[in-house]
Amino acid sequence: MRAASADSGEVPGLRADAAHNRNRIVEVARTLFAERGIDVPMATIARHARVGVATLYRRFPTRESLITEAFADQFAACLSVVDEALADPDPWRGFCSVIEKICAVQTVDRCFVPAFVTAFPDAVDIERGRERAMWGFAELTRRAKQSGHLRADFATDDLTLLLMATRGITADSPERTLAASRRLVAYLLNSVRADHADPNEPLPPSVPLSVHDLLRSPR
Repeated sequence: MRAASADSGEVPGLRADAAHNRNRIVEVARTLFAERGIDVPMATIARHARVGVATLYRRFPTRESLITEAFADQFAACLSVVDEALADPDPWRGFCSVIEKICAVQTVDRCFVPAFVTAFPDAVDIERGRERAMWGFAELTRRAKQSGHLRADFATDDLTLLLMATRGITADSPERTLAASRRLVAYLLNSVRADHADPNEPLPPSVPLSVHDLLRSPR
């Protein structure tokens, strides 16, 4: 976990000017990741932050260290969403809340999901957090089925399908895009209710998808 928030300006062990450079790098990275994706060159980030490439790599030795810092708040919020849902005594409400909130985050910040599913072998906390989040969603799925609210043929891989479905939504403003995403998610959640499952019309077989498939470009 990071030692101090980039927004706070308090980075132990750094002089004021060095801390300022570090915070500017993180802010510029957030903007460029949102505009161009998480593969934007490190040199481009350095140029926009008005620092040398050597300075950038001194603060962030690897791309993954910069990505994890830039999205630290979103990573923490994602885990909180899952933890709150697991604590909800209503299994269906908890299940729905995770899908609603994660899809909303993806709509508002399209780079977060790619950052979340990218492998960070050296970022132990991020890897553990992602594993915890995926375990939590699997547990919410189990509870929702056991309670009789979620259709029995829902697969955890279907979360990827839901994210894929909402990922391409665009409108003429962020507010309208988010509103459209919320409406689609409501339709999708309504379709996976157990009382809407027709035993005479089974679904096609589930597709073995992983969250990493979200990184693939459409063909």
